[in-house]
Amino acid sequence: MTARTRADLATASRIVVKVGSSSISGDSSWRIPMLVHALAAAHARGTEVVLVSSGAIATGIPFLRLDARPTDLATQQAAAAVGQNILIFRYQEALRPFDIVAGQVLLTTGDLEHPMSRSNARRAMERLLGLRILPIVNENDTVATQEIRFGDNDRLGALVAQLIQADALVLLSDIESLYTKPPTDPGAEPIDTVAPDADLTGLEFGSTVVNSVGTGGAATKVSAARLAAASGIGVLVTSADLVERALKGDEIGTWFEPAVS
Repeated sequence: MTARTRADLATASRIVVKVGSSSISGDSSWRIPMLVHALAAAHARGTEVVLVSSGAIATGIPFLRLDARPTDLATQQAAAAVGQNILIFRYQEALRPFDIVAGQVLLTTGDLEHPMSRSNARRAMERLLGLRILPIVNENDTVATQEIRFGDNDRLGALVAQLIQADALVLLSDIESLYTKPPTDPGAEPIDTVAPDADLTGLEFGSTVVNSVGTGGAATKVSAARLAAASGIGVLVTSADLVERALKGDEIGTWFEPAVS
């Protein structure tokens, strides 16, 4: 049943949770056990949980003995190949005490655009969930190119939520909620709820406005949230540190109300 309010997250049957690189890689890798603890609690009460996790390239960089994120595509792909392996290992180790098995699902835009591969992806995800496996989804950075990328994993999270007809999508960020302008600016106000037909023109999210093309941060979360909400999926945007409260249905973050068909 579609989550109409935040409180419905506590009883939703199927939830997609998306977490970004900055929350779980490098010095922030300590959050993986915390995130897994919250996902495992939802899993234990019968919720089908899908995790969309960025972080392959960022995780792989130190193992390639690089000082910074590579700018050329081939090295990015190499970092992703190494980092994805390490990332899934870290998740599985954190899941082990809860007797939950992770299933890796790597997607490209083509997988979701072509009817046959889209159907295959949906069938695989449904079977994993039916077997009580926790799918961990990421973009297939090892084969993706700049021309065929999702653009950001917030959008991937929304598309996965649509693919499996999730009841809700939770987009984890580094701040508790979205604001009317950058939260450090005077007069910035937290946004509690966004209606399906809300006009957000002129509001600033991070360094970009809603109508512009964002490459990450709050702007992409707004775009992804509206995409999912328009298809009838409720979306919560909040801090990664509050994931446990989010999945319990607490009144936190910014809630995007799902459109009613």
